[in-house]
Amino acid sequence: TDDIDHFGNRRLRTVGELIQNQIRVGMSRMERVVRERMTTQDVEAITPQTLINIRPVVAAIKEFFGTSQLSQFMDQNNPLSGLTDKRRLSALGPGGLSRERAGLEVRD
Repeated sequence: TDDIDHFGNRRLRTVGELIQNQIRVGMSRMERVVRERMTTQDVEAITPQTLINIRPVVAAIKEFFGTSQLSQFMDQNNPLSGLTDKRRLSALGPGGLSRERAGLEVRD
């Protein structure tokens, strides 16, 4: 039978892709701030230092690592536990299952 919740039937999103999405969010926020500043400041007085503020990008990255369900501290007790943490997969998180929707078969 075809199991819709099987990992073979799902697309795996890597850590790099998740961080890339967060950076994209931060860059779009920064772009909006730059566009606003370009309309309000004098054209002769504009410099890159006065236009660009990196705080929205930093905030988006910190938000991912600080509040995401998928972000956790790596267990560094021994090399094997660190390797286990790096290989762990999760069906939860953004775009995945929610705890309420996951049945008993999926949890195993």
